[in-house]
Amino acid sequence: MSTPSNAMSETPFAPDAAAPAALSATRPFYWSVRRELWENRSVYVAPLAVAGVALFGFLIGTHGLPRTVSAAAELGAPRKAVILLALPYDFAVAVIVLTGLIVAVFYSLGALHGERRDRTILFWKSLPVSDLTTVLSKASIPLLVLPLVVFPIVVAAHLVMLLVSTAILLLNGVDPALLWSHLPLIRIWLTLPYGLIVLVLWYAPICGWLLLVSSWARRAPALWALAPPLGLCLFEFLAFHTRYLWSLLIYRLNGGFAEAFSAGGQGKVPISRLNQLDPLRFLSLPGLWAGLVFGAAAFAACVWLRRRNDPI
Repeated sequence: MSTPSNAMSETPFAPDAAAPAALSATRPFYWSVRRELWENRSVYVAPLAVAGVALFGFLIGTHGLPRTVSAAAELGAPRKAVILLALPYDFAVAVIVLTGLIVAVFYSLGALHGERRDRTILFWKSLPVSDLTTVLSKASIPLLVLPLVVFPIVVAAHLVMLLVSTAILLLNGVDPALLWSHLPLIRIWLTLPYGLIVLVLWYAPICGWLLLVSSWARRAPALWALAPPLGLCLFEFLAFHTRYLWSLLIYRLNGGFAEAFSAGGQGKVPISRLNQLDPLRFLSLPGLWAGLVFGAAAFAACVWLRRRNDPI
């Protein structure tokens, strides 16, 4: 007779084999973010498309580049030459970043409203992913993913513009060193991450408000996002003849760049050198922290509402 084997310990019913591998705490969040990118390809397609349009326009305008570079080299003031040559590169930054902001607004308005409208919320709630993880993954798209998408697109667009400019200058017999010596690309690339962080921190309460409206409104979330703040501003003006709420709203919309990119804040003296950046002063602004507190409260309310929401 054969001796008893230890086969029992190797069966699928053994405790060690039956225990499922523990999931990483961040893995549901990672896959939730990937799901958002799969479903919302405009997050990276729209900035890429706008960058392509900007490059096409720059290519058409390169017929006057040799004359522009020669004129910039003849200018007595280097600052004027820098402004003249950096204008297309600054414009590319502006349109790509603005596109990212527009995508962030439309994404935030539809992030939680869309899954209730098409009833996919029933499917996603059936998965072992908490409402907190879902809301955080949706908030991370405008606050984390979009800045990480915008930065390399801007750098790549600038490099293409520089290569095209160099080739055009060489073909026209102009020394490209005249362009390189006056083009502040390194300063732009070093300043851009700071600017994106400023945008994220300053607009976090707006993102929280848009997500909150998206999680609550049954229809027309864009209308519900605009009506309460504008209605309160109108009420204050008609009732008290003051504009404090309107000033606060305007400050929240465009005050971040004025505070972060001017010496002393408030947009009085724009910075022209990297050593003029003062992130500590920006981080110490009471308006920044008040907005972050409001944003955190809005995100918490989104989690609470999603836990109780049903399809529309």
